[in-house]
Amino acid sequence: MEDMNKRLADLPKLAVEAKKESKKYFTNLKRRTPKNLDLVMHELHEAEFKKTDCLSCGNCCKTTSPIFSEKDIERISKHLRMKVIDFETKYLDRDEDDFMVLKSAPCTFFDESDNTCFIYDVRPKACSEYPHTNRKKFIQITELTLNNTEICPAAYNIVETLKKRLPMHSNKRVRRS
Repeated sequence: MEDMNKRLADLPKLAVEAKKESKKYFTNLKRRTPKNLDLVMHELHEAEFKKTDCLSCGNCCKTTSPIFSEKDIERISKHLRMKVIDFETKYLDRDEDDFMVLKSAPCTFFDESDNTCFIYDVRPKACSEYPHTNRKKFIQITELTLNNTEICPAAYNIVETLKKRLPMHSNKRVRRS
């Protein structure tokens, strides 16, 4: 836990330092997207989450809100034995992009004492897929991933590993031997 606290303390600085380079990397990656990008991302995601335990972190639950889809809202409302309108009124707001998000952070359903979730089995899809680094058509969510590197140590590590695994060089040809 102490190691994770240090990682979380260092993450904002590391992510900001790497952001410019990562943004440039993703721009080049979009220009020349390797056919195997999704496969590589899936491998990197799997490898990272073999060594990263989300329960030792919980930073995403402490700092951000997932987007709640209509299906999420219906499922969670039913689980909590609430009417949809009551659930929305009590817990959710519309953000500037017209998405339903939590009214506050940390997440209302997050238990900070042990980093668990009261609604884990019915949690929003955005939570179950976070940090989205193993998603198909990964190239479409590079901006989201860049933002997630500031919140999620695993996302940061995956992006840094990706840059080494699939190096991109702008405006210069790299001769491979």
